[in-house]
Amino acid sequence: MANNGEEQQSQAGRHQEVGHKSLLQSDALYQYILETSVYPREPECMKELREVTAKHPWNIMTTSADEGQFLNMLLKLINAKNTMEIGVYTGYSLLATALAIPEDGKILAMDINRENYELGLPVIEKAGVAHKIEFKEGPALPVLDLMIEDGKYHGTYDFIFVDADKDNYINYHKRLIELVKVGGLIGYDNTLWNGSVVAPPDAPMRKYVRYYRDFVLELNKALAADPRIEICMLPVGDGITLCRRIK
Repeated sequence: MANNGEEQQSQAGRHQEVGHKSLLQSDALYQYILETSVYPREPECMKELREVTAKHPWNIMTTSADEGQFLNMLLKLINAKNTMEIGVYTGYSLLATALAIPEDGKILAMDINRENYELGLPVIEKAGVAHKIEFKEGPALPVLDLMIEDGKYHGTYDFIFVDADKDNYINYHKRLIELVKVGGLIGYDNTLWNGSVVAPPDAPMRKYVRYYRDFVLELNKALAADPRIEICMLPVGDGITLCRRIK
């Protein structure tokens, strides 16, 4: 019969294999959070979008339900009205945002894949919030450069959420810090990157996890050293770092 230590190790191994977005040490604990706090309060439209997304082959890319709940409340707490999202996928976090901001609120949403966005769009339309979203297909960096060049967008965003190509997070940050208002927030998703940020270099990792790991480590170091922001790294989902612009 396995002793307690072996049992715990085996559970930890299973937990890592599950591949869901939580870094909690036990699947049962994560399930408890979902079933007690998240699912009972999840709007029907978000549940529907989550179920649509679960059938997609790249469903690991979606924002977790607990993170969706967190973003929705955060946006209400800061009274966000003018927001931006880089990396939309099927739109779960986008819908969480659209439901949180006022009727005349706006979200500039950018993604390189319109097809994925259109998968979730019928649910977003049914929820009555599609009018708040301006979707742009293509890379975000050229759009951000034009906005900065224009001048009128400086310091106009209350909240910006980034869940896109990790190798460009630092490039996004250089631009977004100009566009978010003083006192506004930027949220960078996946900053604990499957827990790989503390894994030894020779640890077994999925190829994409290993590839992006150094970029995530570089970003975390840069954010911690940036005097223009206050930061808070939270173990929600796959790790989210909130940056509040202070100057």
